[in-house]
Amino acid sequence: MEHDITKALEVWTLQTLLNVSILLGILALGLALVQGYYRALEKHLTLRVSIELWRVATVLLVDLILVAVVLVGLLLINPDIMSDIKMAVPFYPIATVLFAAALVLRLFHGGHEAGSKSYRRALCLTALACVVNLAGFTFVAEGSSPEYLDDHPGSRAFWDYVKDHFCSNVGPASLDLAQITFYICFPLLLAVLAWGFFSALKQIQAAKGD
Repeated sequence: MEHDITKALEVWTLQTLLNVSILLGILALGLALVQGYYRALEKHLTLRVSIELWRVATVLLVDLILVAVVLVGLLLINPDIMSDIKMAVPFYPIATVLFAAALVLRLFHGGHEAGSKSYRRALCLTALACVVNLAGFTFVAEGSSPEYLDDHPGSRAFWDYVKDHFCSNVGPASLDLAQITFYICFPLLLAVLAWGFFSALKQIQAAKGD
């Protein structure tokens, strides 16, 4: 009994963490998009120091949110957790890889300058990741309920197929896809993080040379 309660609490915590990370990804996209809003608010700041702090805060907030989203993805993309919680595969893992790539561009390749090419690329990757996450959340993880399908049997075949094949914890087909997704997306995520690591080392070496 105690083991069942502990397991249920673990699953609930991980599921909540995953769902919150989806919302955080959308928040990061929104904050990165509203550059005009930031500039408009700056007009109400009178001190030069407050303007600089405001600019740093608006950049830092997006970075911190993306870091949190990528860390959650890194934590949850593993075979055991994917079989325990309701995860849309391959949607969520692909989105995590895209978020990670956007973060690397922002941190190490000039992606903080709103007019730069890296900023636009990071923004597009973040937007694509949000679309992928929302598609998985809407059509797979939170598809039509059994109560609705009982009253509308004509659409049951579609929703049952989606759930059985793309929801990681439902059945053999979805578990197989979850494993395949892990074998592909986890190495990709590690490769992106390695790209970020070596980009950071390059920056450090360049700073040392200066």
